[in-house]
Amino acid sequence: MTGARVLLRTLTATATAGLVLLGGTLAPAYAATSNTEAATTRSGGCRTPAPQTPGTSVLHSMTSQGIERTYQLHLPPNYTPRRAWPLVLAFHGRGNTGAGTEEFSKLSTLPAVVAYPNGVIGTGDGDRQAWQGAPYEAPGVDDVAFTSDLLNTLEDRLCVDQRRVYATGKSNGAGFIGLLACRMADRIAAIAPVAGAFYPATGQDCRPSRPVPVIDFHGTGDATIPYTGDADRGLPAIPDWVAAWAQRDNCAKRVRDRVTGPDITVSRWVGCDKGAEVQHVAVTGGGHTWPGADIYSGGGYTTQTIEAHQVLWDFLRRHRLPRTANH
Repeated sequence: MTGARVLLRTLTATATAGLVLLGGTLAPAYAATSNTEAATTRSGGCRTPAPQTPGTSVLHSMTSQGIERTYQLHLPPNYTPRRAWPLVLAFHGRGNTGAGTEEFSKLSTLPAVVAYPNGVIGTGDGDRQAWQGAPYEAPGVDDVAFTSDLLNTLEDRLCVDQRRVYATGKSNGAGFIGLLACRMADRIAAIAPVAGAFYPATGQDCRPSRPVPVIDFHGTGDATIPYTGDADRGLPAIPDWVAAWAQRDNCAKRVRDRVTGPDITVSRWVGCDKGAEVQHVAVTGGGHTWPGADIYSGGGYTTQTIEAHQVLWDFLRRHRLPRTANH
């Protein structure tokens, strides 16, 4: 293992006490995530008893558009309804589940409430759950509306900071959060897609109501969602997809790429409108996997140079929705 790789692993593994390296800059780690209550917008669920024991993950159900939907909910061990918590929505890939994504992603180790929604069985081969925007989506199911209903439910039952709601996901789920960024920029502060399947419908007529901060992860050796795109399936080259978000956010320029590890290259766009920023983390030779996963998360090579859940959190937590009449 090279010295650089050891340094990166050490930094990410000790996030609560140290600093994390990304893009050649040092960012405060988890210990710096607490904020004064004056900077938060508390949801209606504050002071309401928790629906489950803090530190646990429990499957919940709700009704949206007349369809029973489920989601895996994780509360951090020190959850209290007296404090407004950031909320991360994590969307699984096609055929996976919220519980499966929780297992390999390590997102439940973050100092945040994490919800893992489950999709509806779509079309194509096998009975596989899917999300809106893909050619195999479930006909007639509006997952954007479901996400809005889910947010309403979580904000009613939990003490959530409505300005710190974030979305991440893998593959089909990552493509879907691209659609959410287009349609729900007033409720989602920033997104972090991993190995995203960005089918045309996930970005069609995309006019977000505000600049959306984006950090994207993708392996250059991904055989499922090719890094260079797939014209037959309408999939864009990943660098083009990221650059399109930099354009939407009216970023001033792309700075020089930085190699931050033996298989990690970070691209950054700066000078974006209203404090937004855009980053892309390319894993050289990386497969259709979640960086840092210790168990199976997809086919191909999984880097251990970085932990995606830590890197994306260091990015997401810096961003908040602007104060509006609704917040």
